[in-house]
Amino acid sequence: MGTPDFAVASLDALIKAGSDIVGVVTAPDKPAGRGQKLNESAVKQYAVANGLKVLQPEKLKNPDFLAELKALKADLQVVVAFRMLPEAVWTMPPKGTINLHASLLPQYRGAAPINWAIINGEKESGVTTFFLKHEIDTGDVLFTEKITLTGTETAGDLHDRLMNKGAGLLVKTVKAVESGRYHEHPQVQLLTGEELKHAPKIFKEDCKIDWLQPAETVYNKIRGLSPIPTAYTDLNGKLLKIYSSELLIDEPAIQPGGFLTDGKTFLKFAAKGGFISVKDIQLEGKKRMGIEDFLRGVKL
Repeated sequence: MGTPDFAVASLDALIKAGSDIVGVVTAPDKPAGRGQKLNESAVKQYAVANGLKVLQPEKLKNPDFLAELKALKADLQVVVAFRMLPEAVWTMPPKGTINLHASLLPQYRGAAPINWAIINGEKESGVTTFFLKHEIDTGDVLFTEKITLTGTETAGDLHDRLMNKGAGLLVKTVKAVESGRYHEHPQVQLLTGEELKHAPKIFKEDCKIDWLQPAETVYNKIRGLSPIPTAYTDLNGKLLKIYSSELLIDEPAIQPGGFLTDGKTFLKFAAKGGFISVKDIQLEGKKRMGIEDFLRGVKL
């Protein structure tokens, strides 16, 4: 059960490891773009290309869907980047339902763990597999795998690393459940007095840059929201999306949010204790471009 690219890597890894995939559950096709052409999820595209049975329920409690799901007679259900499941679904298989989550649980429960780990300037991240239970992302942990963060990667970079790391961990988990050789660890036991951080869904208002914050905080926010949904600021009355930047520790002599530029090679905004030199940007009404190309076409 999954929808985006992140889930495709896991599905592919399970097939290559010899798992018998009896069905794939993914989101319904959605109209997108100017022509409102129906868009298939990444998981559906992969499933169709590999001859797998695909279910696309609008509602997960629909009796027809539940009957179709039951008819598959799955021993185990695997969830990767899908949506909340009703109890009738996750309790259906005899061996239960496992979930792959892109954080080191219990940290960063929620919809956007990759983004928030970068926004908060974490030094490490990872993936966790666990059995589903009633409260979201709270089930007993099966396996985790950690990775060290560089402090410069974007959410997109971390997404790709965790996507591949998670696929391998999921194969390990499924094989362990199949053999019965595994131990479950309650998440509460994993806490060591550290603060529990959450990963709620990100909305447009969360993406606006506050230049009164420390420069490092702003830098982390830009990284954590790149490439989507993207941090933004105001530039001469127009919205400016910032995809990548460089942190320059300095004490600006201009007001936070003010900027300096030579009109050719750099554009840097002042924040508390430093500058953010923007590298890859998109001004409202224009294409995304590197800073030198941007400055050639815009007079500031």
